[in-house]
Amino acid sequence: MTCPKCGPADGILDIGYDFDRVRTAWKAKPSAARPLNHWRYEELLPLAPAAVRHDWPVGWTPVLDASRLAKHLGLRQILLKDEGRNPTASFKDRASSVGVAHALQVGAKTIACASTGNAASSLAGHAALAGLPAFIFVPATAPEPKVAQLQVFGATVFAVKASYDAAYDLCSKACGEFGWYNRNCAINPVLVEGKKTAGLEVAEQSANFGGIPDWVAVSVGDGCTIAGIWKGLKQMRELGVIDRLPRLLAAQAEHVKPIDYALQHGKLPPISEGKTIADSIDVHVPRNWRKAVNAIREADGVVVTASDDAILDAMRLAGRHGMFAEPAAAASLAAVISAIGSKTIKPTDRVLVMITGSGLKDTKNAIRAGGQPIGVEASIEAVAAQVEKLNAKRL
Repeated sequence: MTCPKCGPADGILDIGYDFDRVRTAWKAKPSAARPLNHWRYEELLPLAPAAVRHDWPVGWTPVLDASRLAKHLGLRQILLKDEGRNPTASFKDRASSVGVAHALQVGAKTIACASTGNAASSLAGHAALAGLPAFIFVPATAPEPKVAQLQVFGATVFAVKASYDAAYDLCSKACGEFGWYNRNCAINPVLVEGKKTAGLEVAEQSANFGGIPDWVAVSVGDGCTIAGIWKGLKQMRELGVIDRLPRLLAAQAEHVKPIDYALQHGKLPPISEGKTIADSIDVHVPRNWRKAVNAIREADGVVVTASDDAILDAMRLAGRHGMFAEPAAAASLAAVISAIGSKTIKPTDRVLVMITGSGLKDTKNAIRAGGQPIGVEASIEAVAAQVEKLNAKRL
């Protein structure tokens, strides 16, 4: 799956398309006649027509025009795209659905991946749909709700007593040893095409909200997601669906920011001991960092980091405006808030934030963000006393 000359570290491939044929197909079947899921882009997926699984509904996730939040932040407009509405409650369903379909197309008998949680649960769910055995490697620190999904979907789960990076390396070795189909986006270019569908959707859906936004904010771990979204946006401009491209805001954690370093230095930093509550972006050795850096540069983008406290604040803020985000998803909103503060994002700008996963993925940190319930006796007097205290706090 990688260039034999460059090797897996440097030779990550990219999939190209015959755009004359794509344009012809796009005109022959207008968007109104296509299904409202990510399979509507079948000409832009590396699958044979028979492998496209219209019965696996993924994508076309809703976009919320959060006008109260925009006013609170002093922005012209902020849109929240809720990827938690996907089947296993995260953005990663886009990649896994395409990866599993491709695995079936090439006759694979078993599929595997390494993940901090979301890619794992999405693979387990789609492998279960396909009846394909799945072997999954997660760090032992992966959040319990994510691991629970894996177990219920029937995947074989290896909880690796080390970091995500070690789990990734172990998974790669196992795929080589046992001949398993490797779902890891960092090495398998097919998976990035699934992630790309979010960019394709943003281009189409933006027409309902005043056109393409000035910024698209995305949290970054391995680098595949932001690279995929950028590729989708560029392809929609090539098809003439949009006439301009947004800038990218890449969100990283304050103490885990290798993409930020790579953007400045052209190489990855030494591996640090930093940690973050945002497990999905707790990636010290991003395998697709070159694609991420290239996308950010092409988009005249920026990398903005967020502390864990800022991420928890963003979780609360998103929740107060109707969006339940896990920490990595809230990191993108936290980064937007920071960019507003530094005047990188201007009050007249329009911003779309990718909410990449549901808060139900990490209930421990959701409780940290939201707080504990108020215990009361079963009497109206007890409730009245608490209401009085709450009113006093507001004053």
